[in-house]
Amino acid sequence: MQDRHRDGSAGDANYGVIGSGYTRYRQPDPHIAEFIRAALGDARTVLNVGAGAGSYEPVDRRVTAVEPSASMRAQRPEHLPAAIDGTAEQLPFADQSFDAAMATFTVHQWSDLKRGLGEMRRVTRGPVLVLSCDPDLLERSWLHAYAPEMIAVEARRYPAMDAIAAALGGNVEVKAVPIPLNCIDGFGEAYYGRPERMLDPGARLANSAWSFVDASVGERFVVDLGRDLADGSWDRRHGALRTQPFFEGSLRLVIARP
Repeated sequence: MQDRHRDGSAGDANYGVIGSGYTRYRQPDPHIAEFIRAALGDARTVLNVGAGAGSYEPVDRRVTAVEPSASMRAQRPEHLPAAIDGTAEQLPFADQSFDAAMATFTVHQWSDLKRGLGEMRRVTRGPVLVLSCDPDLLERSWLHAYAPEMIAVEARRYPAMDAIAAALGGNVEVKAVPIPLNCIDGFGEAYYGRPERMLDPGARLANSAWSFVDASVGERFVVDLGRDLADGSWDRRHGALRTQPFFEGSLRLVIARP
């Protein structure tokens, strides 16, 4: 088994450190959830791999959740099933055990992408869904101008859409998922029209990329963004985003059907 952090986190991010207040900032957004619901079709049994605190798990299906981090498992709400301690690369299930499988905001943290996705395909009869970000499109966000080091880290961590598709095989569709203005799932691009939110240290901590850059990057980001918000520079450059209903950034849903 691959090395794991003290709380069980199995990827490159240590959720025992960064995940303590995760659910305060990362809630499933209804608009994004609808893409997942539609892609699941009529699947009744669903495997959620790298399930975290349970974002985007459907409540009208029988869900089995797998999550290695004890910190994240502890934050799952009572109405969701308890998660199994396990990793994508070694799923403890027989072949074709589930109607569908899903992985949201997690594949970029796996130690072996091909093996993990191969395991998902092995245990799933129907569609396998992966919600992730296209690394080639991360620079669309205004964040790139303020924290290029953080965006560069993200681009290195997120697997290419082609790599995900190749590992899953079958009939693969990649859908753009536009982000709503008041998105309640606080990944970086979710604040495209609410830049003040990114001055909150907790909002940054809930995005794992910030834990991979030197603290000075975050400090400079806060100073530069705070100054530009105060003097109106940010709004002169990006102000239209404050009322733009959706932003088509890097968010993508990969749907692989056998």
